[in-house]
Amino acid sequence: MSYDPSPSYPHHPPPHHIAPPYPPHAPAHQAASHQAPSHRAPTRRAPRRDPLGHHSDLRILRSAYRWQRRTATLTALGYFTLFLILSAYAPGFMTGTVVDGLPTGLLLALVQLPVTWLAIALYEQTARRRVDPLADRIRKEAELDARREAGR
Repeated sequence: MSYDPSPSYPHHPPPHHIAPPYPPHAPAHQAASHQAPSHRAPTRRAPRRDPLGHHSDLRILRSAYRWQRRTATLTALGYFTLFLILSAYAPGFMTGTVVDGLPTGLLLALVQLPVTWLAIALYEQTARRRVDPLADRIRKEAELDARREAGR
């Protein structure tokens, strides 16, 4: 997954509806008095965008976070499940010795701690590399949208 700095939402300019400067049911003499002076320039509004909740960046962020959780969980739980399966179905292998009377089962149990640390390191690395940049970009866009709405 690569980082694309371009906005993922399509730009749709607002429709230009020209409303009459007076209510349609007003008499003609009131209509002439309610016309806007021609010396004022029309105000331009910022283009409307889809709400942030429908943003495709949020879908990308959710999938990156989901991938991150699965990777870390499968690393830690996968090793522990392997250890349990070997303990239940291969007792001869688990009671065998590796080095100087150290049983294979005990060695595999001691390796569980570094595997857990590896899962934590993978989680942090994927957070820094994939999830955090997306979350920062979405946060900045949300702050910019909030400032624009406050200015209206």
